[in-house]
Amino acid sequence: MADNHQEKRKSGNGVDATLTRHGGLSYLEIPALNARQSAAFYEKVLGWTIQERGEGDFRFEDRTIHLIGRWCVGHAIAREAGFLPYFYVDRIDDAVARVTANGGTVVKAPYPEGNLWVATVRDPAGNVIGLWQEGPR
Repeated sequence: MADNHQEKRKSGNGVDATLTRHGGLSYLEIPALNARQSAAFYEKVLGWTIQERGEGDFRFEDRTIHLIGRWCVGHAIAREAGFLPYFYVDRIDDAVARVTANGGTVVKAPYPEGNLWVATVRDPAGNVIGLWQEGPR
C-alpha cells in the first residue's frame, strides 16, 4: 500500500491523528465472501488504497486517510439497507459503471435529491452501499 502521508501525525496514543476525530467515522469492517474480490472492487470503484497483510487479510484506507478498515469473511452480508453508508464520488455515472464492471450490481440508478445525485449499489458480496455526488451529472 502506498503511504499517502509525507509524515504521519500521531495522536497521544500512537494512532494516526487523521483517524482520531471525535464523532468521525474512522474504521469499517466490511463483510465479504471473497476478501480479495471485495478489495479489488472498492479499489476500482472508490479509489481506496489496498494492502494485503497476510493471506486473505486485506486492509484499506480511503483517499482522505480518514477512513481505514478491512474485509471480514464470515460476517453477515448487509443485503438489505439498514445502516447504509454513502460514499462521495466525483462522477456518479462513472462510478456506477465501475460498479458493474467490477462485479457489483446497481440497486437504484442515479437519481436527483435536491442538488445531489444519489445511487445505491451492491458490492460483489451483496452488501448495499450508497454513492453520491454534488452538482450536475
